[in-house]
Amino acid sequence: MAGNIRLEVVTPEASVVSEDAQIVVAPGSLGEFGVLIGHTPFLTTLKLGAIRYKAADGVEKYVFISSGFAEALPDKVTVLAESAERRRDIDVERVKQAIKRAQERLASKKPDINYERARAALARSLHRLKLAETTRG
Repeated sequence: MAGNIRLEVVTPEASVVSEDAQIVVAPGSLGEFGVLIGHTPFLTTLKLGAIRYKAADGVEKYVFISSGFAEALPDKVTVLAESAERRRDIDVERVKQAIKRAQERLASKKPDINYERARAALARSLHRLKLAETTRG
């Protein structure tokens, strides 16, 4: 089926993406999925990872998401994410500092450290760094 689908990626703070795409691929909680124009409607949860999509002009683009929900309709994909960041907006030095902080917290034996939160921060930062360093777009 030829045509474009509308992609909307929003967080509680901002609209991160609002553009037409040829295809959208996202990290669903039960596995990665792709959506083209005319897709059967569905709603799913998303896990930490990257949404990749081919924009209407054919350029492949990437958006980091921490988690959220996706709704696919025949003409639109809406992603409601806890946090989202376009690949081009990821500050690599800031991410490296966040990784270092999380690793230091995890190595610490202090009783007041929230290890679950530190592990989650480390996982988010590692995904952001991988996306920033392995792709362009």
